[in-house]
Order: sequence, then C-alpha cells, then structure tokens
Amino acid sequence: MAHLLDTLQAGALTLHNRLIMPPMATAKSEADGGVSKAVLDYYQEKSKGGCFSLIVVEHSFVSPEGKASKNQLCVANDHLVEGLRSLAQVIHSNGSKAVMQINHAGSATTQEVIGEIPVAPSPVPHPWNGNTPKELSKQEITDIVQAFQDAARRVKEAGFDGVEIHSAHGYLLNQFFSPLSNKRTDEYGGTIHNRLRLHLQIIAAVKAVVGNDFPLLLRLGSCDYKEGGITIEDSQIAAKEFEKAGITILDISGSFLGYKSPGSSEQGYFSPLTEAIKKVVSIPVILTGGITEPQAAEKLLVAEKADLIGVGRAVLQDSQWAKRAIETLR
Repeated sequence: MAHLLDTLQAGALTLHNRLIMPPMATAKSEADGGVSKAVLDYYQEKSKGGCFSLIVVEHSFVSPEGKASKNQLCVANDHLVEGLRSLAQVIHSNGSKAVMQINHAGSATTQEVIGEIPVAPSPVPHPWNGNTPKELSKQEITDIVQAFQDAARRVKEAGFDGVEIHSAHGYLLNQFFSPLSNKRTDEYGGTIHNRLRLHLQIIAAVKAVVGNDFPLLLRLGSCDYKEGGITIEDSQIAAKEFEKAGITILDISGSFLGYKSPGSSEQGYFSPLTEAIKKVVSIPVILTGGITEPQAAEKLLVAEKADLIGVGRAVLQDSQWAKRAIETLR
C-alpha cells in the first residue's frame, strides 16, 4: 500500500492518511471576523469525501492589533465560538480532523487594517510593506501570550481537534525568531533561546488551558535564505525546544519569503528543511510546497523527507485533487 495512505498517530490525534490540507487564507469571513456562509461553503467543498486526514483552517487573529488583513477569521472573541463550532462540524461531518491556526500579524499588517501603528519585536521596517512598527513593551508581550491562550481555549471549546500556532511567513512569532527583525537587547532578543522565549511562553500558556493531551501544532518559518537571518541550524535547535515543550506536530514552511523557496520550484521544495528537522526530533513533520502530483508526495514520504504532506494551491484550484490522488495510489 502507498505510504500516503498509511495512518499516523500523533499524540491524541489519529490521522487516517498522510495527506493534509494546509492553512490558506480565504478572506471570506464576516466583517468582524466571524464565520460566514462563504467560509462554511468553502470548507464543505474542500473537505468533501474526507480525503484529507487533517484540514488546518486558515490563520485567525488572536487580538485586534494582530489582524493581518480584511475579512480574516477571528479567534479573539468568545461570541465567535458558535460560528467556529459550525466550521469544525462541517469538516468533521466529511470525515477529516480539523485544526485551527492562530496568529498575530505583528508588523505584517498596516495601520489601515488595524487602525493603529502595528507592533513588532523591534522598530524594523517589515520587508512586505516598508512600514516601521512600534516596539512591543514587556507588558504588551504578556498581553499577547494571554491572547494566544484565550484563542486556543476558544478553538478547543469550538470542538476542533487541535490548534496550530503560526510562526512563519513573516508574522509576529516569526519576527521574534528572526535576527533580521528582532534587534531587542532584553530577554526576548539576542541569543536563539531568547528569540524563542515568547514561543515557549505561548506554548506553556496554551497547554495550561487546553491540557496536555490536546494536540498542539506549530508552523515554523525555518529559513530566511538571507545572510544574518534564520538558518536551518537555528530551526533544528528550535524544533528540539518545541518538542521538549510538548508540540505534537511541526509544520515546516518559509519565513519572510512566505511559502516560497528561492531558486527552487521542484515539488516539495522545503524538503531540505523538513529532512534536517526530522533528523533531530521524533514528532511528525509536515512538508508543503509546490506539490501537485500524488506520485511526488509518495516519493517524498518514501525518502523520509517528512511524515505528512500538505497540498495547498493544487487543491485551491481543484477541489477534487485529493480524491483523485487517493484513487491513483490505491
């Protein structure tokens, strides 16, 4: 049998195959970030048939100043839990597990979106928008830890099977991890362990409210591909710290370059990163990045480049992709 069809047990999470749908922003939510009919219809279409063992719902903001863009989903309010529950039910009814990704945009947002100057670890202009953010105070950092904790509680209350902390694609936690954006001289800056401090505080706070058995994923921007930025060696250290802290699955992606890898367009172009991280941890690792053919996904699993394969844009363009992929490999 094809490796892609193998089951996987990750902590309390039982996955019926190795194919997952990674988080992709839809910008279909209500104005207040609530779950709209358009959001429910989208996930109904993508999850139909239960071909994905796991669907990671798009990044959702944990606090108003962490909102990345208009019509982004929100997990910053208790009154939105009911809508989130409907979303989890839609995915479950089709036979897939559902995890929600929670995020703070940091300086990757604009004043136009949030109505105030964006925040970041340091007042370093964000490469996407060139805007100089406001440096976070220690009290504001404490508030952000609380916001992630509250968001994770809402995700669990809504009936999701797990929660994913977003630390990739140039957003706030990625900004703390990267030396390109984190120039702090306090306990949150400088050494790699200081740059991971906020991540570890958030993980501990989340586990304190959802419990040790609730699956906790982390999406890591594992390389800046730029001198002075995050290296794969940095990410190996981070991965070991995250496993120690109780992360169930690591989801590997890019940093400030987003979901792209420079100079590589091969299917699974983040595989050098996932392969390096798999060498130092025993928890499952997700690989995404330009995978469009089931045979390519199978090959990456056989070569032990990853434990789970995420297929995003191919599914964005064709909702039947996963169904055909599984039929091809049976």
